[in-house]
Amino acid sequence: MLFHRMVSRDIRTNLATENYLMTHYQIDEPILLMYIQAPSLIVGRHQNIYDEINLSAAEADDVTITRRLSGGGAVYDDLGNISFGFVVDKSKVVFGDYVSIVEPIVKALKEMGVKDAKVNGRNDILIGDKKISGNAMYTKKNRMFSHGTLLHDVDLEKLPRYLNVSKEKLASKHIQSVSSRVTNIKPYLDKEYQELSTEAFRDELIKKIYGVSNLSNISEKELFLTPNEELEIAKSVETIYGNQEWVFGHHQPYTTKQKAYIPSVGLLEARFQLKEGRIHLIDFLGDFFNQTELIGLRQILEGVYLTKRDVEKALETVDIQQYFANLTNEDFISFLVGEKNNA
Repeated sequence: MLFHRMVSRDIRTNLATENYLMTHYQIDEPILLMYIQAPSLIVGRHQNIYDEINLSAAEADDVTITRRLSGGGAVYDDLGNISFGFVVDKSKVVFGDYVSIVEPIVKALKEMGVKDAKVNGRNDILIGDKKISGNAMYTKKNRMFSHGTLLHDVDLEKLPRYLNVSKEKLASKHIQSVSSRVTNIKPYLDKEYQELSTEAFRDELIKKIYGVSNLSNISEKELFLTPNEELEIAKSVETIYGNQEWVFGHHQPYTTKQKAYIPSVGLLEARFQLKEGRIHLIDFLGDFFNQTELIGLRQILEGVYLTKRDVEKALETVDIQQYFANLTNEDFISFLVGEKNNA
């Protein structure tokens, strides 16, 4: 088995690297990937990004948002998380068999003191009843990759700020919040590993997986990318992982609404259909007053992604009080993206 430690701290580049190695790298043995990234949110292939993520909070904190090729749920990563992946021959594994695929990771954790590490029935690694890793799989032609997270020393307080976990999912697990469901690995490690940085912890995991005391002993197994390969990966970032059409638009059209009572304005409701992540149709109801017909505002907003940044840009030359008396642009934008939904 080869291994590759990604240099990039950008989740989009790291996911593109994973996909490149899966689809282009010709090898006869599996590849273990390890990567660490700056604060980022990654939604699953089939998820509605507007339902899964608090986009306003993520944008305010400059958190990178992307969508992966595999299914599963949305996750938050920061520099305290290690992502890992295995690129393997599809004929050598059973799709959905997470127990077998993550066994080297679980074994390494146990050797470092996490005695209660185990894989649950679906796709998580747990310590007791607390989640430390979520995993997903994807296949293409004769290859498969399985990738997952390892919460080493993540700022867990950020999870409820950014992730909108469904009430049904929480209820099915008999828990009150997403933050109560997860934990970091660091406190469970043996004392000698407690003070390791995330990078040092990553390297220690690799050593345990390979059964060596020093990475120099397996230097021939480390994979490095060529400049041409890095160029191809950068193209993939541009066309897929950093492309708004892929990140925001990868779901079917759906109808949603925002409703709020705003003092001095009145009751305001927006009903709209999103298509490929953009506002397709929109209308406004309520007991507000206006000076200008709303058709002009509807035309301005149609075709805009429903993110605070994109709506702000669309309305930068618009006086919203012409359409809703006593309503500021700032309050209207907050209302439209769901920050004032209270009715």
